[in-house]
Amino acid sequence: MNIEFRHLRTIKAIHEAGGLARAADVLNITQSALSHQIKGLEDQTGVELFIRRSKPLKLSAAGMKLLALAETVLPQVAALEQDFEGVQDGKAGRLHIAIECHACFEWLFPVLEEFRKAWPDVDVDIRPGLAFDALPALQKEAVDLVVSSDPESLPNVDFTPLFDYDPVFVASSKHPLAQKDFIEAEDFRGETLITYPVDRARLDIFSQLLTPSKVEPASVRQVELTAVILLLVASKRGVSVLPDWVVREVKYNSDYVTRPITETGLTRRLYAATRSDDTMKPYMAHLMRLARTIPMKMQRS
Repeated sequence: MNIEFRHLRTIKAIHEAGGLARAADVLNITQSALSHQIKGLEDQTGVELFIRRSKPLKLSAAGMKLLALAETVLPQVAALEQDFEGVQDGKAGRLHIAIECHACFEWLFPVLEEFRKAWPDVDVDIRPGLAFDALPALQKEAVDLVVSSDPESLPNVDFTPLFDYDPVFVASSKHPLAQKDFIEAEDFRGETLITYPVDRARLDIFSQLLTPSKVEPASVRQVELTAVILLLVASKRGVSVLPDWVVREVKYNSDYVTRPITETGLTRRLYAATRSDDTMKPYMAHLMRLARTIPMKMQRS
């Protein structure tokens, strides 16, 4: 038995119209063609689908079963067609994000809050990229965007610049290093450095300063939450290095000081890595525009 969507639409139209002539008008076919279609369907099923002598035309018990199928399947098909149209128009899609930057949640959530208002039909999810290899996952289409500060040359992957940021030194206002205008590698040698629970290679302070300078802090303490890092710093339990968007409120708190890393400062750049085919999708382009503007506002606030 080969039941097609057109058969289901026919059954539903005849039931709702109560007659062949009106159903043929609804389906935009001739009454003769509709009758031929019904006969072919009954030949396939081996049962009568209508009570012929009733007025209005009524479905038989077998026809009612086919109607129940039509009323279940056709709305699902219509919804799927609408989804496909949204994807073709660039209004719908999937945006699963992996983050290689532990502190990026601080600015990403405001970005996504604005994004969802403009693109309610895009399925958004976030996966911390620290627990898996984010860029290979992007290539395998397990995720759709990776936030990273370490661009690589990968086939069919674009790295779009988002914004520059400065990792800054954070210490208690009563800490001896608070008297310095800027912080150098040697200043960390006797300190407890409080960091996020991330491999050293992914921490700016190590990759950009301490490791090249061959300087090792007295100890390293890993803490998951930014608020707890700041609490420990204020309690003189250690010092930290955080992106400037994280410490925007610290600037106005008398318990802390922030200082540049080195005399010229340390500047890094965040990128959005996407598959080349996805980079110019309307919702992807809009997300990256938001990701360039909202964190900058946070840095200035």
